[in-house]
Amino acid sequence: MVARAAREIAPGMVVNLGIGLPTKVVDHLDPDLSVCLHTENGLSGIGPTLPPECANSNLIDAGGAYVSTVPGSAFFDSAVSFALVRSGRLDLTMLGAFEVSQSGDLANWKIPGRFSPGAGGGIELAQKARRVVVLTTHTDRAGNPKLKDTCTLPITARGCVARIFTDMAVIDVTPAGFALIELAHGVSAAEVCAATGAALALPRGDIPTF
Repeated sequence: MVARAAREIAPGMVVNLGIGLPTKVVDHLDPDLSVCLHTENGLSGIGPTLPPECANSNLIDAGGAYVSTVPGSAFFDSAVSFALVRSGRLDLTMLGAFEVSQSGDLANWKIPGRFSPGAGGGIELAQKARRVVVLTTHTDRAGNPKLKDTCTLPITARGCVARIFTDMAVIDVTPAGFALIELAHGVSAAEVCAATGAALALPRGDIPTF
C-alpha cells in the first residue's frame, strides 16, 4: 500500500506526509526523484527516515520519526510552515484516516472516549492542499469498514479526499461515490465490496493489481 501510494508523487511536487502510514512513503521514493517533502513542524526537503543510532535527535517529522536532510533542505518556524499550507503551496498531502465517506469527507483526528492530542495540522492540510489522498487500512481492528456512506466520527474536513490507498485496493472518490481503481495482489473485487461500507463502482474488464 505504501509503495503504491509513493507512485502518486511526481517530480517537482511539494508534498506533505501526514502522521502514521504516510510518513513511511519517504522510504519508497526513488532517491533521484526531484520532490520537496514538507513537514508542518518546520522542515522542507526530507530524506529517508533513520534508525536512532544514526539519527540527529533534533531532526524529526510531525510524527516524531527521525528524518534526514537532502541538499536544499530548509528549516523554519511553525508560522512559516503553516503559511505554506494555508497559502495553497502544497501540491499533495497524504493523510491517515479513521473514516472516509463516499463524498470525500475525512475523519482522522479523534475517536470519542480515546485520548487525542488535538486536531493538529490535519484540518488545514485537508482543506488547503491541492490534492488530498488517504492511506489507511480498509477496516478497523474490529473488522468494521473505514470507507462508509457517512462518517460517524468528528469530521476533519468535508469533501476533501480524492483517492484512498488501503491494504486491499486503490479507490477514487467521484461525484457518484467510491470507484474501485486497483486491487492489492491476491484480493478480489468481491472481498473489497464486502469490506466497504458504501456502494463501490467497479470498472469494466480486468482490474489492475499492485
